[in-house]
Amino acid sequence: MSQQGSAGNVLAAVASIFWPGLGQLLQGRILAALMFFVITVVGYFFWVLIIPAIIGGIFHLWSIIDAAKFRSPTSQ
Repeated sequence: MSQQGSAGNVLAAVASIFWPGLGQLLQGRILAALMFFVITVVGYFFWVLIIPAIIGGIFHLWSIIDAAKFRSPTSQ
């Protein structure tokens, strides 16, 4: 993915809407993808406790924004 706002980043953001962390995985950032996925899924799993569900929602939104605004270190 070349730069912020590129078609690759848009595709990554859309992928993160459906599956948290998938956008980061498409960008080749495996650790970030795993972190977003695990925290979001655990938060959504404990939705009955309210607070983890809110945290899961925040991390899900954060993963979408992070995928959309990612700028490769080599494209500066």
